[in-house]
Amino acid sequence: MVSASAMTDGGMTSGAIGAGALAGESLRVFFERDAIAVARDLLGCHLSVDGVGGRITETEAYFPDDEASHSFRGPTKRNGAMYGRPGNAYIYRIYGMYWCLNFVCRPGSAVLIRALEPETGIPLMMERRGTDMLTALCSGPGKLCLALGIDIQINDRLLDRPPYALTPSAPVPIVSGKRIGITKNADVPWRFGIQGSRYLSKPFR
Repeated sequence: MVSASAMTDGGMTSGAIGAGALAGESLRVFFERDAIAVARDLLGCHLSVDGVGGRITETEAYFPDDEASHSFRGPTKRNGAMYGRPGNAYIYRIYGMYWCLNFVCRPGSAVLIRALEPETGIPLMMERRGTDMLTALCSGPGKLCLALGIDIQINDRLLDRPPYALTPSAPVPIVSGKRIGITKNADVPWRFGIQGSRYLSKPFR
């Protein structure tokens, strides 16, 4: 597991490598890396699902030897997509109600997409979410999936395949902090966000 001491302090800049939509080899190269590096570089990238989406503003990193990760006890029927190819989508349900979207990095490691800033398909997002408050549409992993129409039907699918599209970003200022809603390995600063963004699940402290 990467130690907390290996983390870069918040406020540094990062950004996706390359240019143009991530597809094929560029998708593999981007995701076949340490989950912390990927979680930082995803910030600012534009994610869309059937044309509905926006700029990723908040992420969390998870590793196979991380007690908070679904992969901690190895492959199962539920987490099988976490052991797929780099750039694979891993979707699971929490509380029996809400879907969560993750992007696979190296086998058993993934990045949870916690929030995004709506940019395209906003009227449909509002309809799905039942609110016209822009900052609340995708301010959490469950809200994000509902707004973008994400469910288990598009699990275990590469991000360069329909309905997904992921476009890299220029570097953005980054803050980091503890992950949300977990009790194991809870102190590591593996939650990342765009500094100053209004489109987060919770403020960084």
